[in-house]
Amino acid sequence: MGWIIFIGFALISYLIQANLKNKFERYSKIPVDRGMTGRDVALKMLHDNGIYDVDVISTQGSLTDHYNPTNKTVNLSEDVYNTCSVAAAAVAAHECGHAVQHARAYAPLKLRSGLVPIVSFASSWMQWVLLIGMFTINSFPQIMLFGIALFAMTTLFSLVTLPVEIDASRRALAWLSSAGITNYSNHKAAESALRSAAYTYVVAALGSLATLVYYILIYTSRRE
Repeated sequence: MGWIIFIGFALISYLIQANLKNKFERYSKIPVDRGMTGRDVALKMLHDNGIYDVDVISTQGSLTDHYNPTNKTVNLSEDVYNTCSVAAAAVAAHECGHAVQHARAYAPLKLRSGLVPIVSFASSWMQWVLLIGMFTINSFPQIMLFGIALFAMTTLFSLVTLPVEIDASRRALAWLSSAGITNYSNHKAAESALRSAAYTYVVAALGSLATLVYYILIYTSRRE
């Protein structure tokens, strides 16, 4: 059952990632009216929200865009940072949406940031603990239970990530429209790109939750 869950969600995740990449490539060919690059969009959204202490920098890779609350940087991949397109504008605005959340002390973002050190520890050890726990479940069930607790923290992180990502996209799309970056002819493309990105987080959260339930079932069905 465990392998079926893993393979099933891995396949779904692959298909969604492929769809996201396809849409990004397609929407990267649709320019925005003002000729603004991803960097320009990011700076304007930050300044329109009264945020001047966040830097916008370029980072290597594709679809590696993220906001780092630790050093207050919006990190845009090279094909977003330097490109004038609907895809670049949507991604840049989404990451700035996280910066706005940070500035406004958005509760789910604060919770997710607080979970980072715990999840970092849990991710490093949970697979080993769960593996040992499955071999010793009848003699030392406490090990399996500890592994489940560690995995539960990563699942909680995935679930908390959902409202954070959805809210960032909501802020991005509202601002793109109100600021005139997108218009009636290309705003739907921005919506579609961010919706596809959100699906990756939904699948990750559901996959983590299903796996957690699987481990719990193993623990509860052990021989007493």
